[in-house]
Amino acid sequence: MYYLGIDLGSSSVKVALVESWSGRSVGVVQEPDKEMSIHSPKKGWAEQAPEDWWKHVCAGIKKIKQIHKISQKDIKGIGIAYQMHGLVLLDKNGLSLRKSIIWCDSRAVEIGNKTYEELGQEFCDKHLLNSPANFTASKLRWVKDNEPDTFDRAHKFMLPGDYIAYRFSGLTNTTVSGLSEGILWDFHKGQISEDLLKYHGFSKNLVPDVVNTFGNQGTLSKVGSMESGLSEGTPILYRAGDQPNNALSLNVFNPGEVAATGGTSGVVYAVTENLSVKESSRVNNFAHVNYAVGKANNIGKLLCINGAGIQYSWLHKNLAVSSYDEMNKLANEVEIGSDGLCLIPFGNGAERMLLNKDIGTRIVNLDLNRHSKSHLCRAALEGIAFAFVYGMEIMKSDGIDSKVIRAGNDNLFRSGIFADTIASLTQQEIEIYDTTGAIGAARACAIASNGYDGFSKFMKNDYVRTVAPKKDNTLYKKAYDVWKKELELIMNK
Repeated sequence: MYYLGIDLGSSSVKVALVESWSGRSVGVVQEPDKEMSIHSPKKGWAEQAPEDWWKHVCAGIKKIKQIHKISQKDIKGIGIAYQMHGLVLLDKNGLSLRKSIIWCDSRAVEIGNKTYEELGQEFCDKHLLNSPANFTASKLRWVKDNEPDTFDRAHKFMLPGDYIAYRFSGLTNTTVSGLSEGILWDFHKGQISEDLLKYHGFSKNLVPDVVNTFGNQGTLSKVGSMESGLSEGTPILYRAGDQPNNALSLNVFNPGEVAATGGTSGVVYAVTENLSVKESSRVNNFAHVNYAVGKANNIGKLLCINGAGIQYSWLHKNLAVSSYDEMNKLANEVEIGSDGLCLIPFGNGAERMLLNKDIGTRIVNLDLNRHSKSHLCRAALEGIAFAFVYGMEIMKSDGIDSKVIRAGNDNLFRSGIFADTIASLTQQEIEIYDTTGAIGAARACAIASNGYDGFSKFMKNDYVRTVAPKKDNTLYKKAYDVWKKELELIMNK
């Protein structure tokens, strides 16, 4: 028997199959083969059609069943991970009313800032552990203010993963972790924030039912079965946003443990019981997957860098190179510091860690007589790594004392330059594991019955290597200081 894991990203949907008794990964597939498109009708906007997500989920399930010759009867549970902070609106017939406003859309920044001011910083910090910023609640308010006809027809709002669960089961529900990422959860009262709903004029009826992160969240309906190719009655056993799920996938559950992800966006995610909100305008505080009202106050402090892997992807598309491996080889031809060339990697919307400023991507100190695409490849890897280190410095000021950093053996962490730069500047080892969010979502199906220790045992064969910091990090520090000076000049304009 097997568990199926789904990881809904903004570039693709990944579907994983693991053995239910051992957690061994059987395989992972991706749909579509090329990256999903993001609709951007105005600067700073980013939308995707929820129906397209479901189409790719179903195609991925069909593909993995065919490749591994798995019957639908062999799947005993489904786990779902998804791109965070998105907004999906359903009408009373369960149909999507508009394209989803996804995580990197920055249209609601001013709404969030105004909410923070009018609800009050003290209230938001104490009850929401965040400034409302550009998250799901603010996006819903944008629809209310700018598309009133659509808002009036809305029956339920959902997060992207809630929508996938809905298409499977026909049930509209969400989790505490999901509500917290939308800045709709009151940590002080341990309930949905009625104050926030009242402020925005949202009816509580718009909020889906709340289910546990682990355990039966609903079973496949007849329609969900026919469309997905899985058996009617198959349970959904887990659901979480991609970053809490990535932390789970790396066995990050306890205070002091940190997960780092270098995908389209970059993320540093630290588990803590420290409710410090010193950096609440730059660092997010969400209920971790093992948060439980009145039991475990595990908070995931999340620092997001929107402009991370997307920078390297852009270079891949626009440079005369055949692969990322070729880019990494080119980058290794250049010394630490890229001969003074700097890339400021913030070209994917407003950056929360930069106080929601949208400064774009900048290539600075370019010398047309000396610099080549090798320098540009290295400067990109270093610039993204420097952004991670800059973010870690913010988190340290917010009370995070990291004991271990873990990362997946994919995307940016495949690059020795990227991983070495972070390890050497932070002077901390980075443990690399061969796992993915989709595999983690599949394995998480076992937690309700086997507990966290059982999940941890699944990872024993995933360890790949440890990236040790260079003892002499003088050149790294010099390059980082140059990069940080350039960033501060841009920020102070």
